[in-house]
Amino acid sequence: MASPTTSARKTFVAFKEHPGQILDADLDAFWETLSPATIELMIGEWKGGEFVTGHRANGFMEKLNWFGKTFHSHTDAKPLVCLDEDGNKFSNVEAMKGEASLWLEEFRGEVTASMVYDGQPVHDHFKKVDDNTVIGIMNGKGAVDHSSGSPRYLYFYLERV
Repeated sequence: MASPTTSARKTFVAFKEHPGQILDADLDAFWETLSPATIELMIGEWKGGEFVTGHRANGFMEKLNWFGKTFHSHTDAKPLVCLDEDGNKFSNVEAMKGEASLWLEEFRGEVTASMVYDGQPVHDHFKKVDDNTVIGIMNGKGAVDHSSGSPRYLYFYLERV
């Protein structure tokens, strides 16, 4: 029998490599199987990507040339580490009006590591796939997509560098 981590990793890879849109319900079901992330787990440098679900923000990060996130400590989080034309990393403080910090917050009935943006009413909640992979949900006033009539969250992932 596969361990929960092995099973979660296989599911994550299948979602990451999925060629088309992924249903919110499928990502919601996967999210439910994962353990909450800790602040300690999040410390470090992460390369990011998004799951294409049809959320209105899909593609925004690509336009910024987003690389990922870096967490130096719970009070020093760089949410939008982007690449310039020469491939150099920088913290894009303009796109979301500042940087961020890490907090433990309740989301969907569980307390998990969450990144709170300094300048926007947006919170990213994280759950652990394995020690080097997390998936995130972007939540908050400016992040939830209501265009379809029901609230939809932007799903993304981070892999430790």
